Amino acid sequence: MPLLSDHPPRLTVAALTAVLIAALLVLLPGTPAQAAPVLLSQGKPATASSAEGAGTPAGAAVDGDNGTRWSSGFADPQWIQVDLGAPAQLNQVVLRWEAAYAKSYRVELSTDGTTWSTAYSTTAGTGGVQTLDVTGTARYVRVHGTQRATAYGYSLWEFQVYGTTGSGPVIPGGGDLGPNVIVFDPSMPDIQAKLDQVFARQESAQFGSGRYQFLFKPGTYHGLNAQIGFYTAISGLGLNPDDTTINGDVTVDAGWFGGNATQNFWRSAENLALNPVSGTDRWAVSQAAPFRRMHVKGGLNLAPDGYGWASGGYIADSEIDGQVGNYSQQQWYTRDSSIGGWSNAVWNQVFSGVQGAPAQSFPNAPYTTLDSTPVSREKPFLYLDGAQYKVFVPAKRTGARGTSWGNGAPQGSSIPLSRFYVVKPGASAATINAALAQGLHLLFTPGVYHVDRTIRVDRPDTVVLGLGLATIVPDNGVTAMRVADVDGVKLAGLLIDAGPVNSPSLLEVGPTGTTTDHAANPTTVQDVFVRVGGASAGKATVGMVINNHDTIVDHTWIWRADHGDGVGWETNRSDYGFRVNGDDVLTTGLFVEHFNKYDVQWNGERGRTIFFQNEKAYDAPDQAAVQNGSTKGFAAYKVADSVNTHEGWGLGSYCYYNVDPTIRQDHGFEVPVKPGVTFHDLLVVSLGGKGQYEHVVNTTGAPTSGTSTTPSTVVSFP
Repeated sequence: MPLLSDHPPRLTVAALTAVLIAALLVLLPGTPAQAAPVLLSQGKPATASSAEGAGTPAGAAVDGDNGTRWSSGFADPQWIQVDLGAPAQLNQVVLRWEAAYAKSYRVELSTDGTTWSTAYSTTAGTGGVQTLDVTGTARYVRVHGTQRATAYGYSLWEFQVYGTTGSGPVIPGGGDLGPNVIVFDPSMPDIQAKLDQVFARQESAQFGSGRYQFLFKPGTYHGLNAQIGFYTAISGLGLNPDDTTINGDVTVDAGWFGGNATQNFWRSAENLALNPVSGTDRWAVSQAAPFRRMHVKGGLNLAPDGYGWASGGYIADSEIDGQVGNYSQQQWYTRDSSIGGWSNAVWNQVFSGVQGAPAQSFPNAPYTTLDSTPVSREKPFLYLDGAQYKVFVPAKRTGARGTSWGNGAPQGSSIPLSRFYVVKPGASAATINAALAQGLHLLFTPGVYHVDRTIRVDRPDTVVLGLGLATIVPDNGVTAMRVADVDGVKLAGLLIDAGPVNSPSLLEVGPTGTTTDHAANPTTVQDVFVRVGGASAGKATVGMVINNHDTIVDHTWIWRADHGDGVGWETNRSDYGFRVNGDDVLTTGLFVEHFNKYDVQWNGERGRTIFFQNEKAYDAPDQAAVQNGSTKGFAAYKVADSVNTHEGWGLGSYCYYNVDPTIRQDHGFEVPVKPGVTFHDLLVVSLGGKGQYEHVVNTTGAPTSGTSTTPSTVVSFP
């Protein structure tokens, strides 16, 4: 590499003449304006026929970094392609080859990714940096190598496509995170005062519009108690939890609600290490309050002060050195973690891939324990690499047990913030879709976003990440978000809130009738919550629909509101909560409540659920309102009669028909009786005798009775 001179370069006579001519052309009237060609490929989705290893993926050739590269397997032919996000007029392709270059190759163009035309070809490639004049209109550009110059594969430091688009201004990636993302570093004064200020606003703001994200830069913080209220998230900005240590607490309690934690929803803690002041941290939450990627160097108490009621929650990818005190939590799911012990259980405690979990013993005590989680991929998260924000996307794990980060650096890939459209309140759905079409990922900053059209996630491997419980509301009866039939989309950290005009659905993953196998790179839906009513009157026929095969839904709460504003049997009508049409779908931590008909409808083959929590709709006016033909009540969890294979572990359904306590449910679970359809550790509960179940699953299981709130259980079905 040549050394840079200390002196500025001098213009040659020819170069000076060219500059003067260009200046004159600018001044001459009637000279047509030409859009300057721009680099279109950087940061866009790239795929390849193969990769030599995990360290040389296709995306490394379009990341703008001359120190990273794509390299293929050692065989002919091979290809790499980039999706520009929208059709563009091309004029140049620059290939910066590593030593393993192509002797024979083609540059090919396509508008649809299927039909290709050759724009350039050679059988005498020389390697190095090759600048090629390529013209044509294309969204997809591919380099197709047919003969290697070495015994190794094909290897590109950079694959750059230049041209112009006619689709309006380019939407920039990156930028600041907005006023409701509050970033701390250890040197800052008055951190506690700022934490307390936000908590005072959010402690009881159950249906308010405030949204906040606390981000702690790596380092050590002393003497803090971060109390976390509604729509507040707290996270560390290290690559591992131990990079950011709070000598203090991250606390959720229930003083605002008389010591009852059953409405402590919509908040989260992630990617921090805690040294609790008393030796035990308190996290007294119920639904939609994930505790992810945390290291508690002590114990964890899941009950409010005074041990009032709490209604279940979720821990994943965390290490709790001491004991987890469950106490009054009715149900809980813990995944791929390490704990020092677990005390107490009420109705339903489920563990998968948890080191230190109690042994399988349902129903006495009600522990359901799986040694590992079949498939998992941890939630993407924002972190700092030096001074640069990036989003880390963890790798898929099979048969996971314990944390993803306990043995050093986590496995996965990083995406710089410059490749994200940082969405801020006021952004329109049209702009959001334009950013997606341009090839950007989405980072929603804390806020409430009203959309007048569906947000369409059409590219493979797109990350859509929300901070501070960012909330999307469809205003005119549209589906808030749809994912195409593509690999590897990651949706995480969002609340989708039904609008006043009925939507056919609020989130759809994949189109109806797809046959594509996504097992190698499934879509994941994590900490994505759906709400119908509560903040205001809202309606949706179905909350979430999963059509794509192999999708992983990891922790969701799909809730038709039973309290708040806009609540009534027809006021916030929503017949179905969660519908699965895809095959090989896995749900881990499925919470679905209060829908007018079936809470869960499962139509796909080979579905699996690890932990399910449900309450039937409180507000049914009478038996006729929930009558399902000759069946009394709609099941909480319905597997279609056509399904041949399905399995579930640790599933519970509860009823509290407070409008008409005489309502009867024939069962909580309705499934076909076939050898491939199996369930483990089921229960139904009548809360205080407000309605009753006749059976647990189909016609199996004893009825509930009286007001004792005693579960009826089935250990194995059939």
